[in-house]
Amino acid sequence: RCFPVLVHSPSLNLCLLFRVRRLLFLSEPRPLTPESLEVSINSTCQCLHLQWSIHSLPHHQELQMIFQIQISRITTSSVVWVGNYSTTVKENQILQWSWESELPLECATHFVRIRSVMDDARFPKPRSWSKWSSWEEVDAQDSLGHNALFVFPKDKLVEEGSSVTFCYVSRSNLNNVSCYLDGEQIHGEQLTPNVSTFHLSHVRYKRTTGTNIYCEMKQGRKLAGTVLYVSRTEVLEEPKNFSCETQDLKTLKCTWDPGSDTALTIQPSSNYTLFESFSQKKKVCEDRNWCSWQVTQDSQEMYNFTLMTENYLRKRSVNLVFKLTHRAVRPMTPLNFILENINSRNATVTWKVRPIGNSTFQCQVELHHDGQVIQTKQQNNVFIKVNGKYLLSEMEPDTHYLARVRCAYGNHFWKWSEWIDQKFTTLEADAGDLFSIWSKVCFEMIIGIFDIFFQPLSKSHANGEILFYNIAVESLDKSSKFNLSIPAPHNDTKLTLNKYSYQIHVTANNSMGTSPASVIVIPGEPGHKEIEEERVKGTENRFSLSWEPQSRDAIGYVVEWCDHPQDPLCGLQWQKLGPNTTSTVISSDAFEQGVRYNFRIYEISPGWIASLLEKKTGYSQELPPSDNPQVTTSSLTSHSFTLNWKDYSTESQPGFIRGYNVYLKSKMEQCTSGFERITPSDDSAGCRHKIDNPEQKTFHVENLEPASSYEFFVTAYTSAGDGPNGTFTKVTTPDEYTRMLTHIVVPVILCILLITVLFYFQIQWMKEKCYPDIPDPYKSSVLSLIKSKENTHLTIMNLKDCIPDAIEVVNKPEGSRTQPLGTGKPLTETELTKPATYLYLLPTQENPSGSGPCICFENFTYNQAASDLGSSGHVPVPPSTPPSQLGLLYSPENLLKALEKYYTNSLGEIPAGETHLNYVSQLASPMPGDKDSLPTDPPVQAQCSEYKMQMAVPLGPASSPPSEDTSLSS
Repeated sequence: RCFPVLVHSPSLNLCLLFRVRRLLFLSEPRPLTPESLEVSINSTCQCLHLQWSIHSLPHHQELQMIFQIQISRITTSSVVWVGNYSTTVKENQILQWSWESELPLECATHFVRIRSVMDDARFPKPRSWSKWSSWEEVDAQDSLGHNALFVFPKDKLVEEGSSVTFCYVSRSNLNNVSCYLDGEQIHGEQLTPNVSTFHLSHVRYKRTTGTNIYCEMKQGRKLAGTVLYVSRTEVLEEPKNFSCETQDLKTLKCTWDPGSDTALTIQPSSNYTLFESFSQKKKVCEDRNWCSWQVTQDSQEMYNFTLMTENYLRKRSVNLVFKLTHRAVRPMTPLNFILENINSRNATVTWKVRPIGNSTFQCQVELHHDGQVIQTKQQNNVFIKVNGKYLLSEMEPDTHYLARVRCAYGNHFWKWSEWIDQKFTTLEADAGDLFSIWSKVCFEMIIGIFDIFFQPLSKSHANGEILFYNIAVESLDKSSKFNLSIPAPHNDTKLTLNKYSYQIHVTANNSMGTSPASVIVIPGEPGHKEIEEERVKGTENRFSLSWEPQSRDAIGYVVEWCDHPQDPLCGLQWQKLGPNTTSTVISSDAFEQGVRYNFRIYEISPGWIASLLEKKTGYSQELPPSDNPQVTTSSLTSHSFTLNWKDYSTESQPGFIRGYNVYLKSKMEQCTSGFERITPSDDSAGCRHKIDNPEQKTFHVENLEPASSYEFFVTAYTSAGDGPNGTFTKVTTPDEYTRMLTHIVVPVILCILLITVLFYFQIQWMKEKCYPDIPDPYKSSVLSLIKSKENTHLTIMNLKDCIPDAIEVVNKPEGSRTQPLGTGKPLTETELTKPATYLYLLPTQENPSGSGPCICFENFTYNQAASDLGSSGHVPVPPSTPPSQLGLLYSPENLLKALEKYYTNSLGEIPAGETHLNYVSQLASPMPGDKDSLPTDPPVQAQCSEYKMQMAVPLGPASSPPSEDTSLSS
């Protein structure tokens, strides 16, 4: 340090002069104005790029300076941004700086100027700003071209949720332009006469292909547009799990997780750069998730890596500092992994590692079976250089295994190498263990059917593949035995033997030998002890069983059950237990909810005879009943009825039936006695009666109201709840008085019906006896008799063939006389109105002496009208009287014709009150000849039985005789 002392030394004078000049420089710094300012436009990023320099730095020093930048838009007075930029400046150094514009640079003219101030501690304050540089103008519209319409920016890429500004530039009037965002019109703000802007806030991601924005000029249909690309929120993720490692101390491999790729169609993929700060080296990585780095040969131990990633929107970086030999060495995968000396229990594994200098390695060996690690050995105290060796022991014969090994850097453990593995199989051994056998016996008459089951040995006990089973059967009552073989994998057989006791030996055989024999004894006469079944409760897939020993000399117990009791092949299972065991837990993956399982516990005597000890049944988990009883009603009265469900089976249900619930609904608010009021899930009030006895399958509902409607429903319940919901059945009680009336009216109606039926049959009987029906002559057997006499010209009921013997006048009125029929005197009008007079032609006596054949029949006639008059007269005609004498009364021929005439008249022509039922009986004459004339000789009477020829006709004038062909029939 120099002091201001007055001396006359030349060197001292120089020191003083330097100090003075230095103080003058530091006390009066001159502002340095930036020079050579240049401004350019980058349309891709919408940035203004500035560069400038400082030419006259004092004494060529490096100074810390601050530059203030001012940016205006449209005019220099419209300042839109002002900011400072601090940096270290060297003389004539070209400085650069960029500014990103929210408004597309093509939408307006921009102006930039800059000034500076020294920010170095060597200069005292206060410090003053330099002068502003001149305004630099930049206008992108000069290079747009001659199109009438433009939209900016082109293909903009932003993050989701950010804001963006668009504009259109028109060469004509702005009123003719309309703009649209995804087809919806948007309205903007006019910036200059030819430019309008649109500001979009909080833009959302829509699609990877972007959102269309276009403007349309109405005149000439000019279109211009752009695409807005919106990226997800995480545009660029920070790399994760960044690490570096080496396997040979020559090359480092750095890896990381790049995260999801959010690049759009316009956005290029991210690039990654690896920078090491100690060596100041940089490498651009070609892959997204790893990069290699050559280890320097100058024994550099420490490394400081920076992984940088960037894309269009963001930059990310992570750091990693480590010591090469402590945290970066991961050995390569071991080599030459070999298994040697493999037998049924042991095997030896050998391997090699790639050396790293003179380093040692720590290795780990694992043994796997069925995907699980069963042995692992980490050699913590033994280190290998190149070769490794390990003995695998305690393995099972004829079993598949997988052995594998890996190693780590022994000096400073960091990471294990990759695994190397190999599969192998141990050799077989003698089947040296006992296996379990069981038998089911069914005796039929004098023979027994034996089902013998045996559980296959596990792989750990079989010592190899079982080829067959040998069964030796020996009779204990007779000296006889025989053998048979069952090929594997069958595990059961059926034997039909006599009803004796047998001892059965079963052995298993593989390629190496035979197992010890398993023995079971089957008695010839099994006991028939009745044992009550006990209920047990299971939990999930297991049952806990316990029992009381029956004898002290038992050598063991067997628990028997079926995994699938509902199948014909139930899947018989059993478990053998020791003599000191009185409880066990039976578990099986086959146990299902709602299935009843039956367990049988047998006690094994010293003679290998099994006797049933206890029975148990239960469910692993009970379920509600699967169905409801089918209920019928009976004994319906005005106050009660009975429900029956006797056919309901409780054995097939998915739970123990504990009882039944009887639900009853009615319009009354109060429940009948024995019922409690409940509100089911459907909010409909009802009554319930609970039956706790599952064997009770009838229920009598009492204390009901007459002429009322009730609805009932019966369901069973288990410990899990009621059965399924069902439909209520409606029943209506009868009216009490209606029932009483029914008991009276029904018997009366039945009695009336019985009397009516009896009376009807009595009338029919009386009619048959007193008023028989008149037979139809044409249906009579007389006709067949006539035809048999070969008188085929005779017919029945022909009036011309009938000869009357006598005439009887019936119902002759008082004061009147019988008018001779032959007189021909017409009847007066008064006489015509008188009651009718009937003539009956009756035989007067039998003449058995007469000769010649005759046919006669009897016809009983009942005339109610005639009988009521009470008067009759008889005119006898002697049989000897010739036919000509009959003309005194009336000519027979004329009489018959008259009769025929009157009879053949329609009943409608006879006046009311004069119609009478007329019965005519006639005798067919057997005389041959012309039927139109009477024979001149008197007819000879044949021997005939008594008969009556009766004719009832009304008396009246005989008008013109009827036609000769007319006949009378009835």
